[in-house]
Amino acid sequence: MPGSRPLFNLSTLALPVIQAPMAGGPSTPRLAAAVSSAGGLGFLAAGYKSAAVMQAEIEATRELTGAPFGVNVFVPQPSVISPRDVQQYALSLAPDAGRFGVELGEPRHDDDDWNHKVDVLLDRAPAVVSFTFDLPDPEVISALKQRGVYVMATVTSMPEAVRALEAGVDALCAQGPEAGGHRGTFDAAGPAPEVPLHAILGELSGLGAPLVAAGGIVTADDTRAALSCGAAAVQAGTAFLLADEAGTKAAHRAALTSGRFTVTAVTRAFSGRNARGLHNEFMRRHDAGAPYGYPEIHHLTTPLRAAAAAAGDPDWLNLWAGTGFQRTTAGPAPQILAALTP
Repeated sequence: MPGSRPLFNLSTLALPVIQAPMAGGPSTPRLAAAVSSAGGLGFLAAGYKSAAVMQAEIEATRELTGAPFGVNVFVPQPSVISPRDVQQYALSLAPDAGRFGVELGEPRHDDDDWNHKVDVLLDRAPAVVSFTFDLPDPEVISALKQRGVYVMATVTSMPEAVRALEAGVDALCAQGPEAGGHRGTFDAAGPAPEVPLHAILGELSGLGAPLVAAGGIVTADDTRAALSCGAAAVQAGTAFLLADEAGTKAAHRAALTSGRFTVTAVTRAFSGRNARGLHNEFMRRHDAGAPYGYPEIHHLTTPLRAAAAAAGDPDWLNLWAGTGFQRTTAGPAPQILAALTP
């Protein structure tokens, strides 16, 4: 029933650490449950999944833990790419697809099963729901809050933060450029802000909303520094990529610890949206010509990335990672969580 259970609050966390939602495999029910059960806040990533799969993962996580956990959803946006740009980019990728003996994917525009996901979230009412890439209609946020859901939005700038608070969210996930994976910037066809995380926290601290700091958080010192800048909690993704419970691809795990990849860079070559990952051959070849165009480019490169993962070839795989990846450690999620706790 609406309002039938207490509203989650960041201040109720035993440990001020959130496991970031990582779409594409790393986030699993086991990982979310392990983090939540150990006193942090685990997260499921609903991006690229159907509403039915998202629902199954919510139910699986609830079987593993009675602690609160969150679900992150990508907010769909209008298409920003022309058919001509898609075609040109596809031609440039053809030799790579041929290398693995696969056909490129259909560069379709879709809404990631948005309406059905909203229905499931309202029905299952996880403790926390966060939104990335944009904001839903305020009516969606209001309906979730009526169900006792704590609502967060990923923001990268003051204008985005103001919009999110005006829409009714409870807290802001302030994501700096140090973060691995996709930037949560609302603008799907332009560069993301380069203001460092601590500076973003300073800018947003006067808004009066609880802030979650995301980007480059891999140690307890990183957590302490973010909390000292006004964050109520931190969100760490890269730190959990090597967790035993994570669904990180084998080639991705190996690349993180191989010593071969020494820097990260922001690219749109894999998905058509700005994202940070280990700088590899695919990025070197295609960054200059890659257009903005999410999710069309994401769908176009999906078969190529899947083939590279199956072959264990990290040079044609999106190796999402933040700037602190070299300080990550492997092991059980509760152990990693403890190492992040100030």
